[in-house]
Amino acid sequence: MFLNPQALTTENAIGNGRVVLAFEYDGRSFHGWQLQKSGVRSVEAELARAVSKVADHEVDLVCAGRTDAGVHASYQIAHFDTSSVRNLRSWVMGINTALPDDIAVHWAGNGVGDFHARFSATYRRYRYVIYNHPVRPGIQRGQVSWTFRPLDAERMNEAAQFLRGEHDFSSFRAAGCQSRSPNRFMEHIQVSRKGEFVVIDVQANAFLHHMVRNMAGALMAVGTGKRPVDWIREILGARDRTVAGVTAPAFGLYLVDVGYPERFGIPPALCGPGFLRPWFDLGDNSPRQPTWTHRTN
Repeated sequence: MFLNPQALTTENAIGNGRVVLAFEYDGRSFHGWQLQKSGVRSVEAELARAVSKVADHEVDLVCAGRTDAGVHASYQIAHFDTSSVRNLRSWVMGINTALPDDIAVHWAGNGVGDFHARFSATYRRYRYVIYNHPVRPGIQRGQVSWTFRPLDAERMNEAAQFLRGEHDFSSFRAAGCQSRSPNRFMEHIQVSRKGEFVVIDVQANAFLHHMVRNMAGALMAVGTGKRPVDWIREILGARDRTVAGVTAPAFGLYLVDVGYPERFGIPPALCGPGFLRPWFDLGDNSPRQPTWTHRTN
């Protein structure tokens, strides 16, 4: 999970203020991050329940970025406020003991100064993973997207570069998106083939609801030859969700990094998911420092 190993020490005191957690989860059986009034299973509900047991009081969690139903995270950040004090090992091991098997906390630390899991973040990074093979996956079902139609990753990557920079991403925004502005700054986007897998790696200051999945769906249409490369530029300019095609399935999407200024002391991510990591070099898996850090949330 981390670029540099984090020892589970007992020689520190964490708490009596804001506590920060770094954790991962398999999104297949969750109805997204956010707590649901209907009582359906959510990452927030499970994690809050476990943290509350260790803190010995109810806690409210704030995460870096809410993920949808079925979406995974190999690196997610959240904070909560507490009067309790524990060491690093006690927080991590205690919380994990109370968690289900599809969530794992890897680190806890004090929130420095005005740290906020969402508003202090300077970027988010996702990877969308497509298994491109005539036969559907068995073992990795629910962990990757799948298409049997051959994808040309080079065409997809060429088309993806139209999305770089600051744009109005209304064409890639879900109808129910609650963000005040459709403008985002796309720091980086790259599409590459690794054997039978096509990976879309994307980083921005923030993302709109379904934005990555909508981009993935459009890029897949380019990859199959159904649409020309410059169709992505046309979609972006139209600022109309109805012209962008289908939304790609949730199971292929992973939140892999959230960036913060160094003063907050959040350990940087070694980008995942784990089964992808050997296919990329250390530079590809390391955090990409943003060149544009204004946050539009």
